[in-house]
Amino acid sequence: MNSEDQFPQQAIELAELRAATEELPPAVPLCQPPIQKPKRLWLALLLFAVTFLTCLAAGRQFAMSFANGHAASIDEFVVSLKLLYKDPTALGPGFPFALALMSILLAHELGHYFACRYHGIRATYPYFIPAPTLIGTFGAFILMRSPIRSRRALFDVGASGPLVGFLVAIPLLIYGVAHSYVVPGLATQDGEWIFGLPLALRFVERMVFPGADPGTVLLHPVARAAWVGLLATSLNLLPAGQLDGGHILRSLNTRVHKWIGLAVPVVLIALGFVNRSAKVWLLWAGILLALRFLRTPPVYDERPLDPLRVVLAAASLVVMILCFMPVPLWEP
Repeated sequence: MNSEDQFPQQAIELAELRAATEELPPAVPLCQPPIQKPKRLWLALLLFAVTFLTCLAAGRQFAMSFANGHAASIDEFVVSLKLLYKDPTALGPGFPFALALMSILLAHELGHYFACRYHGIRATYPYFIPAPTLIGTFGAFILMRSPIRSRRALFDVGASGPLVGFLVAIPLLIYGVAHSYVVPGLATQDGEWIFGLPLALRFVERMVFPGADPGTVLLHPVARAAWVGLLATSLNLLPAGQLDGGHILRSLNTRVHKWIGLAVPVVLIALGFVNRSAKVWLLWAGILLALRFLRTPPVYDERPLDPLRVVLAAASLVVMILCFMPVPLWEP
């Protein structure tokens, strides 16, 4: 009896509620997904092209110095810089150096980029940094637009770049050293820059030039590009902060990463003060100290690294030792 009388009233109330709901504006979610910034391919290509030009200028300097029996020539480097706007076609001799160096740096950054893609981490295209310096560039980098959520992803992103870049640099180093030659008294030439000798270069030179003083081997421009690649690899593999080596160490042990990250800048500062020609370490120590003020996103997946990744972490340490130079460049 009551249900028959109430049913029409309930139907009317539901109809009124539906009509009122339709008049309300659509609900705005409390937490909106972040707007993805567009990948600026045009900017990446532009920086790549400009960096290739500055590397051409640096490469021409190395080519001319190689032909004249000198390790490096500041005067020739200034001439090469002027050719960038006076006669770019005269930079042709710099192609071997530029192609080799850009290949190593690009391989390094693509290693990071594809590791990010594999783990679903949003990242920019590689951005190169042109510079009118003796080596033509300050390197390259990618920007990660989303955090790294697991220790394994942290390791993969950190180790992929240096290991891939090293694998590209070694064949170029061997080729370049094979086309180099010995210049007696090279290390004592006045007014010329002398480059440091990483262990990887020493090993290759001993195979190609047994019995020769490693400091007297004048490197072919391709080998010099590989030298720059080894230097960049060693800098990135330093186990501190958010460098590649810092990512690797943090994926292994966060507590060790914290204390080693404090010790590395101190060691670099000591190297910079002990040898006046190693001032680059003072700059790098300052960069590492500045990076400590950046927020480090937490890692939520704390699963330890699998055995293969642990082996690759040890390989990364070996690579850093093979590439590291206490004094990368000095003037006799």
